[in-house]
Amino acid sequence: MTARRIPQGQAGSGKWADLSRRVASTLVLLAIGVLLAVAQGPWLRLGMAVISAITFWELAAMTGWRNPARHVTLFGRSRPIALAAIAGLSQAVALTGLPLAWMALAVPILLGLPGAARRDRATYALFGIAILIVAFGLVGFRENYGLNFVLWLMGVIIISDTAGYFFGRMLGGPKFWPALSPKKTWSGTVAGWIGSCLFGAILWMAGQGDAALIWVSPLVCFAGQMGDLAESWLKRRAGKKDSSNLIPGHGGFMDRFDAVTGAVLAAMLIGFLTRLPVVN
Repeated sequence: MTARRIPQGQAGSGKWADLSRRVASTLVLLAIGVLLAVAQGPWLRLGMAVISAITFWELAAMTGWRNPARHVTLFGRSRPIALAAIAGLSQAVALTGLPLAWMALAVPILLGLPGAARRDRATYALFGIAILIVAFGLVGFRENYGLNFVLWLMGVIIISDTAGYFFGRMLGGPKFWPALSPKKTWSGTVAGWIGSCLFGAILWMAGQGDAALIWVSPLVCFAGQMGDLAESWLKRRAGKKDSSNLIPGHGGFMDRFDAVTGAVLAAMLIGFLTRLPVVN
């Protein structure tokens, strides 16, 4: 039974009206953490392939593929579900670990590009690459850096989102980027940085990681916030409130996965430029 979407403003009142969305975000992140905790080997790869497929389905629907009349030579009259299946299969192939298997990540980008609206092709390519790399990178982090490293990443995102939400609503003040996110404030944004920094410091003092956690955590936090804003920009460009209705009343998977995308990309970049922190 599908829950009826409650119009904005009726689900709550005042500055706490979207609290349920924040709870939904946290639950999705916890679910990802549980998946990464209990799944190993082929099951872990299958989970990331499914995540890639779901988010690609939403991306396709926001970049022109939602037009039923759009024609793509290789697919005929295609739908986002076809591209989603290709993205999931490509991710599964890339995660086999075979030589050059990672090149399969380019398949849904190249095949799907002609089907995107002309003005959205660059957007489709950039967001599509990010989706595939993040799912691929999460498997690499889980297997090469361990479960605790991934849980630290998820912890930073949850703390950033929670601290940003509550302190932003309580303190208010100037908006961080009103054109993209009219509710996000500077007070909430900075609260996320401080909260993630304290999280890293607590882990270090407890002997659960090295001192690099103190400065890497807020960087990852900031990247997660930028991922949130990037997805907000994409939805505004597509004229949609949510990426989909997969979570009745709470939007789509990209709405819950946006901060993870930014955080994981930042961690991968930091790991490329220097040493990532150790999390015990």
